[in-house]
Formats: sequence, structure tokens, C-alpha cells
Amino acid sequence: MTVTPTTASAELLVDAFGRIRETVHDAVDGLSPDELEVRIDDGANSIAWLVWHLTRIQDDHVADAAGTEQVWTAQGWYGRFGLPFRPDATGYGHSAKDVARLGGVTAELLSEYHDAVHDRTVAYLGTLADADLGRIVDEAWTPAVTLGVRLVSVISDDLQHAGQAAFVRGWLERP
Repeated sequence: MTVTPTTASAELLVDAFGRIRETVHDAVDGLSPDELEVRIDDGANSIAWLVWHLTRIQDDHVADAAGTEQVWTAQGWYGRFGLPFRPDATGYGHSAKDVARLGGVTAELLSEYHDAVHDRTVAYLGTLADADLGRIVDEAWTPAVTLGVRLVSVISDDLQHAGQAAFVRGWLERP
């Protein structure tokens, strides 16, 4: 999706989310469902779970900030994935057993869902003015969370998980 951000802040955020997208694609492209499910040990996360989780968090948080339904449910991704989780599950708080239950997904499905969330995110970012970043989006924290802080938090979390997925892929490809 092409967006022309109206502010330097939006341009910076679009760039950051674009880097996440690139890392996600690099981590999953060409891997089989079995490879995507590999876990370094029984307590570790798989590439599939990491990418699903980071995308679910982005979808959840951006939809909440934008006041829209999540791509996960609005575009039927919940049904396409067919996972044994509730529709509102994002992976937050999942146990090692829950991670093991995420299986049978393809690289294409993960990439396509991530791309759909990325497109929605970029479209939303294109509507923001700098002043919007100071809007309070979550009063459950002290201090209350602004939109800008929420978006940076999502970027930070996503980059960490995408990096973990890239690490697992590198581990898989070692001779």
C-alpha cells in the first residue's frame, strides 16, 4: 500500500512499520509449516507463533487506537487460520503449551495476514496529525498512555519478536 504521510511523525512511523514488515517476510518466506513450528526447546516460541503474535498485537492495538474492528475478525483471518484460540486472543499471556497449539499455518498465510494489518496500519497513520500523537488512548497506566507512546510500544514489541523469528530461522538454516 502506498501512503503519503502528511507529517514527519507519520512518515517516521510508516518507515518503522515497513521495517517490521520486511523482517517478517524475511523470517517466514520459503519455510514449510513444519519449519515454522520448530521450537528451539519446549519453552521457546516458534517462528509461526512469534509472527502471528506480533501481528495480532499490532492489529489489536492499532484497531483500538483507530476505533475500528480488527483485521483479524473484520476480514475473516480468524476463520482462515482455524486456530484453537478465542477470536480475541493475541498471544499475550500464552503458555508454552499454547505456543505449541499454534500449528499448520503457512508462510503465505502469515505474510498475507501481516500485510493486511500493515496496510490498515499505514492507512491509519496517513490520517494522523502530530497533535494526534498526544491523545490519551489508555488510562489504565500511570502515566496514561498516549497514541504516540502506544505506537512506539507496538513498534518495539514487533521488532523484538520479528528479530526473535529471524534468529530462529537462522538457527534452522545452520549446517
